[in-house]
Amino acid sequence: MNSAERTHYWQQHIEHWRDTGLSGAAFCKQQSLSYHQFVYWRRKLEGTDDATDTERTPTSGFARVTQVAASPLSDDLTLKLPGGMAITGLHAGNVDLLGAILRQL
Repeated sequence: MNSAERTHYWQQHIEHWRDTGLSGAAFCKQQSLSYHQFVYWRRKLEGTDDATDTERTPTSGFARVTQVAASPLSDDLTLKLPGGMAITGLHAGNVDLLGAILRQL
C-alpha cells in the first residue's frame, strides 16, 4: 500500500468512527484496527498534536452556569441542577456545605 492509499484507508476509518459515536478504543476493537495507528492517523489527518480519545467519553457532569437577575431582597444564592433539582439558601457562610453536597452528586 502506498502513502496515498494508506492516507485514504485511514481517512475512511476515521470518518466511519466519527459516525459511530464510539470511543476510539472501542471502534478499533470492533474493527480489528491498531489503536496506536488509529491515534497516529487521526492526529495526522486532523493536523493537531493534542487530539485525544476524550472526545467520545462522557462529560464530567458539569452544568452550564448562567447569571440571572439578583433579587434585591436577598443575598442568598440558588443553584439549579439539570433535572430540576435546586439548592437554595446558599451564601458565603455555607459555601463549604455546598462543596460537600456537590462532591456527593
